[in-house]
Order: sequence, then C-alpha cells, then structure tokens
Amino acid sequence: MISISNLLKEQQLPGNYFAYDVYVKGDLELGLLENRRGDRLLAIPETLISAIYSGLEHETGSAARLVLFNCGKWWGKNFYVRFCEEISDYYGKPISQMEMVQFIQCFQQFWKTMGWGSVELNQDHYQDGFLIIIAKNSPYADQAPKWNRPVCFLEAGILSAFFSQLTGRDLLCLQTTCESLGSDSNRFILGLSDRIKPAEPWILEGQDHETILKNLCKPPQ
Repeated sequence: MISISNLLKEQQLPGNYFAYDVYVKGDLELGLLENRRGDRLLAIPETLISAIYSGLEHETGSAARLVLFNCGKWWGKNFYVRFCEEISDYYGKPISQMEMVQFIQCFQQFWKTMGWGSVELNQDHYQDGFLIIIAKNSPYADQAPKWNRPVCFLEAGILSAFFSQLTGRDLLCLQTTCESLGSDSNRFILGLSDRIKPAEPWILEGQDHETILKNLCKPPQ
C-alpha cells in the first residue's frame, strides 16, 4: 500500500520526463528551442536531411553510408551521456538501478520526442545474444535516396554507440528492413560486432529479416 506520508515528503512524483509538452520549450521571438533543463535543441527540417544525403552521395559516393554511420556513432555517444544525466537527475538514481520497464519507456519517449518516429525493443532473441529494434515513421528513411538497400545508417550508428555505452561491450547494429524500400518498419539487429558482421553480405544480397536472423542464431559448426 502507498503511504500518504511518504508521498507528501516527496517534492514531486516522477512522471514522463520526456513528454513532449513539458520537455520541449520554445521562444518564437528569439527562435530558440530548449529542453526542460535549458539545454539548446536543434530543429532539422526535412529539406536539410535530404540535402545531407544527396551532398554526401555526391562528394563521397558509396562511402556516404560509412560517413553517416560514423556520424551516428558520435551522436549516439553524446545522446547516451545526456540521456543518463537527465533521467538520473530526475528519478534520483543512476540508470544502472532503473527497472528495465522504466528504462525502455524513457528510451521510447525520448526517441519520439526528438522527432525520430517510434521505436520498440524486441527481446525475443535475447538468449541468442541479439536485440531487435523496430522503428517506424523515420524522417531519415522518408527523405533518403533510393539506394536499393536499407538506408538508416545514421540511426544504426546511434543505436550501436548508445547500447555499446550502456552495456560496456563492442556492439554493432545492422538494418535489415527499411521504410524507404516499402517495408512497414525499419528493423535493426544489435549484437556483438564479431557475431553481427557476417550479416552484412546477406543484407546486400537482399535476404529478408527472418532469414538473416535465423542464420545469425544458428549454432557454430
């Protein structure tokens, strides 16, 4: 039973820290966006996302994918630090002491509030050493050129770095389905780098998500 006396001692009842209506604050006159801590936020228009893709492709050719992935890794490291600082301060405990359900809810809401669409973590293959991440309504997939393969390299880099920082392991994230190719969602497989890398040629061959996952989960010969 919840103690009323304990509730009264608390200065606030922890709620949804990343809820958009309280997390994002704007000043139209100054043209500023800030979060609830007063940190500056940057709004990226769709035209800029499209220009980044086309500019990189023009300047670097096929290396544009690696550039986007590495930019995502840098972004993901900073994202992790800020994410941990904010929710640790708000909930009064380090991220390592949070319940998994609470952590996932914070991660999903942050992803949504940042304008990256929705995200879901599927742990069905946790025992095999893999985490499936399903993202929908991605602005990066929506504005991407037609490369005849999954194109969300920036998001794959973000997820690789974020969960590597979280677990203290060298993790790699590869995308197997993409909204830019007509899929209903962007699916990513996250796991140890040496176990995930064999899937790279399978993706280029156009193998479907389930086949790739099945091959990754096969026991070593």
